[in-house]
Amino acid sequence: MNARAFVELVRAPAALTVLGDTVAGAAAAGEPLRRKRLLLPLASASFYWAGMALNDWADRGIDAVERPERPIPSGRVSPGTALGVASGLTLAGLGIATAADGRRGLRAAVPVAGAVWAYDTWLKRTAAAPLAMAACRAFDVLMGGRARLAAATVGLHTLGVTALSAGEVHGGSRAVARASVAGTAVSAGLAVSGEAKPAHRAAAAGFAASFLATAGKPQLDAATKPSARLVRKATVGGIHGMVPLQAALAARHGAVRSAALLAGVLPLAGKLARKVSPT
Repeated sequence: MNARAFVELVRAPAALTVLGDTVAGAAAAGEPLRRKRLLLPLASASFYWAGMALNDWADRGIDAVERPERPIPSGRVSPGTALGVASGLTLAGLGIATAADGRRGLRAAVPVAGAVWAYDTWLKRTAAAPLAMAACRAFDVLMGGRARLAAATVGLHTLGVTALSAGEVHGGSRAVARASVAGTAVSAGLAVSGEAKPAHRAAAAGFAASFLATAGKPQLDAATKPSARLVRKATVGGIHGMVPLQAALAARHGAVRSAALLAGVLPLAGKLARKVSPT
């Protein structure tokens, strides 16, 4: 397997959108990432890449018809190799989380790994798929700290993005797109609600506005005309919107510097998405 095939298999650049999960969770829990705990975003990236490889392994039959350009149906990666990559990256994620936060890190990482495997191998083919993916991201936030509202905020947005993404190939429905817009709006509200210093609230509001522009605008377009092209665009916007949402959550809880660093990832993610699709 060459480097290009690996990058496409795991959607490598898209992992930039999960680095802020644990940052937001840690800030919301009052435990900003320091020292070894700075490794936790790398655990998130490992689990994300594992999920993408496992996704392609599980969907190899469907992809042969709908997305023959993907690494497995195109013959550039064998199914066995993809499954091995997914397994190895899952173990890496568990190991990194343990190195970062000891037993607590491992206990928090196990639900992330379990949710990823359950989603890709089973739940994604059921009506529970959006909820299952939302659980993956919520557990990832909780890996950073016990911050249930922050986890629910990211999970709610993920729920809408996942539900909408089902129409990427054949087009979606206006009702689902509108529900995604509503979920994005509620997530933005949750990100800035609650007690905060004025400066922190102002920073959070700015990041929340960026979130609405990044994720909400393409979702509104899809709600008007849910063609496959616009649904794909809205899905990408929703994925990239995770970054300013995480930044808003971190900023409201006082981690403004970390939020600014996260926000700086968004232009890079957008640029790389033009070379390797995150979906």
